[in-house]
Amino acid sequence: MDWQSSEDTVPSAPVTEADARLLLGRPPATGAWRDGDPVGDRRFAAFGAFRTEGGAELPGYRLAYETWGELNAARDNAVLVLHALTGDSHVRGTAGPGHPTSGWWDDLVGPGAPIDTDRWFVVAPNMLGGCQGSTGPSSIAPDGYEWASRFPYLTIRDQVAAQVRLADALGIDVWAGVVGGSMGGMHALEWSIGLPDRVARVGILSAPPVNTADQIALNSVQLEAITIDPRFQGGEYYDAADGDGPTRGLALARRMALLNYRSPTELNQRFQRSWQSGVSPLGHGGRFAVESYLDFHGNRFTRRFDANSYLILVEAMNSHDIGRDRGGVDDALARITATALVLGIDSDRLFPIDGQHLIARGIRDSISDDGAVVLTSDFGHDGFLIETPLVGTHVRRLLEG
Repeated sequence: MDWQSSEDTVPSAPVTEADARLLLGRPPATGAWRDGDPVGDRRFAAFGAFRTEGGAELPGYRLAYETWGELNAARDNAVLVLHALTGDSHVRGTAGPGHPTSGWWDDLVGPGAPIDTDRWFVVAPNMLGGCQGSTGPSSIAPDGYEWASRFPYLTIRDQVAAQVRLADALGIDVWAGVVGGSMGGMHALEWSIGLPDRVARVGILSAPPVNTADQIALNSVQLEAITIDPRFQGGEYYDAADGDGPTRGLALARRMALLNYRSPTELNQRFQRSWQSGVSPLGHGGRFAVESYLDFHGNRFTRRFDANSYLILVEAMNSHDIGRDRGGVDDALARITATALVLGIDSDRLFPIDGQHLIARGIRDSISDDGAVVLTSDFGHDGFLIETPLVGTHVRRLLEG
């Protein structure tokens, strides 16, 4: 497996000895991008005071973002692409200085691609609270120290409000399209419901109308895995030496998440009951191959993400309920005026397909007449990142319609 590709965007595969050697060094206390690191393809937009839904205030914030294509004179060809929980602004491009992984949607964004950068001006921000250039817990607060545990609780609506200021700064009054998957799909929903006059088309991929009790429960054990790590130190770990940060807890949280992102069919077909080595796991100290797969990707994840950001972003996902203070889900969906693509994966056990059908039935102008577009895939929730030819066909239909 390519070291420079995010595990979200490729099929599962056994871990090789060469893969394992890549993780021999001690991981840093945080995998966040920090000021002074190579900028890569990022751009930055800074904003003034920001008040959250909960009443907390950031004295200022910035969003890191990347763009492709050219904004036309009428400013009506802009497409906003929104990333999932552990994604970032690097939708397209190679890995390299400043970018730990290659673009997570390289096949969907580019010249001639479904989101054709010869036609569309594509903007992809790293969400508020993230750790790849936007203001988050690993950022420096006005007192000269990291925000760490002091960073305020954010909702999905807070993160969209931050993105609205970016659109204003770029001079974009109406997005020709807003497209997002998973957590990015939550943001796309909020854009189309809360600001319907600013969204012409919306693509909602593998996202639910609300985060259910079951989903919150799955998230809660991931949060606990991080906070009970003794090296988490209540979130105050940024001065820790390499190897002394909360990487065990963060890696365990990631392993739990991967089980929700992939399907039993894929894991059973890829790994079966195979061993990682010639040493038997049946009482002789060896490991099953699937155990090594989860362990490897959990440890690798700690080199590109921040534990405090993970907490902030998962809690934001838990806030997701489009019907809150809007009279319920149906009334919220009735506010959408954009032409919509709602797409789900039949094997998604994180956000099952019935949620996408509920969204699609509540939107008046959908490119699918009888519920959501359903893709058949063995890849589970991550299918929207892996099944790019199929996903791209429908995204192209949305944008060209």
